[in-house]
Amino acid sequence: MTFSADELEVGACAATGLEDFGSSYYRDGLERIVDALNTEADLNELGRVIQHATISNALIQRLKVEDTYARHPEIDDQVVEGPVFVIGLPRTGTTALSQLVAADPQFRSLRMWESQAPTPPPESATQHDDPRIAQAEAGLKMLDDMFPKMKTLYNSEATAPTECQDLMGMSFRTFHFDGAVRAPRYLAWLMDCDMRETYTYHRRVLKLLEWRCPPSMWHLKTPVHMFALDALVEAYPNAKFLWSHRDPAKVMASVCSLIHYVRSWSSDRDDAAELGAEQVDSWVEAVRRAMDFRDRVGDERFADVSFAALQSDPVETLRASYQSLGLTFSEASRRAVDQWAQDHRPGARGAHDYSLSDYGLTAEGVRERFANYLASYDATA
Repeated sequence: MTFSADELEVGACAATGLEDFGSSYYRDGLERIVDALNTEADLNELGRVIQHATISNALIQRLKVEDTYARHPEIDDQVVEGPVFVIGLPRTGTTALSQLVAADPQFRSLRMWESQAPTPPPESATQHDDPRIAQAEAGLKMLDDMFPKMKTLYNSEATAPTECQDLMGMSFRTFHFDGAVRAPRYLAWLMDCDMRETYTYHRRVLKLLEWRCPPSMWHLKTPVHMFALDALVEAYPNAKFLWSHRDPAKVMASVCSLIHYVRSWSSDRDDAAELGAEQVDSWVEAVRRAMDFRDRVGDERFADVSFAALQSDPVETLRASYQSLGLTFSEASRRAVDQWAQDHRPGARGAHDYSLSDYGLTAEGVRERFANYLASYDATA
């Protein structure tokens, strides 16, 4: 199977009966990831099925979002408050931190089931028994059955908060694609492309999601925001950031192990050594950009969260972070967050074994690459 941007669009239109994708901004990224799938990814048969479904769904959801706005233009009057973004290197506790914040009832979080299918807009009265929840749970069950190791690598639940990369994927400018397949030319383009409309479209989807299902104070999470914080803040002028920190040597081994496993679903190619160098290069640049942004805008937008503190006392760590950002940590917040922490003890999902040497890396070499970051933040855990 050779992928074609035109054919993928035609298929999405046929599946929905819709034709309006909105701004043509998305098309450049679509063409580039399609080219990567055809020329760089070395897809196997299952990989072609997975990637066809992934891209098709992004196009289908974009069509549905545009159709919903066409029928309800008043959605654009919604105001997205905040948001509070969880950032940091991958595997630094960003998922646990995000889920702690999501437990706080003052925040609206992006849940997996609505991230994958944001239309029709969710409603407060039915948000806990929406049929898309069961569909997402069935998809996770299939994933567990096909790739059982994944349960020890990443915690995914249909109703839990998820990374907002599906929203960025509707513009086809997201590291989500590189995490699933080898795509070096796409990655090189993505590192320096204009991300401004990616974030305005991201906001467009949030408005739709909160329209009938408040609150409007959002919390969101994905490490990849560090690559484009200027574009993010242009779309979200009041954004604040919880930045998690951990030893990059431990981080990079874990990152590579996760991506290596996920890429193995779609390709029989073993690119472990290449992957190690690629991921270190990418995340060194992400941290450099985030540090530069913070130097320019000041510390007021940021609260630092150490991985060790999050593990040892998650409730107090979150309370202190809220205080640093000028957020309210009410008694209701405390009760909800404490309950989540009690129900989700560290290590409950099993062991995750990995080694830097599997990816041509050493702890000393990784720490040297991240020397400026290590000199600035408590990332020793």
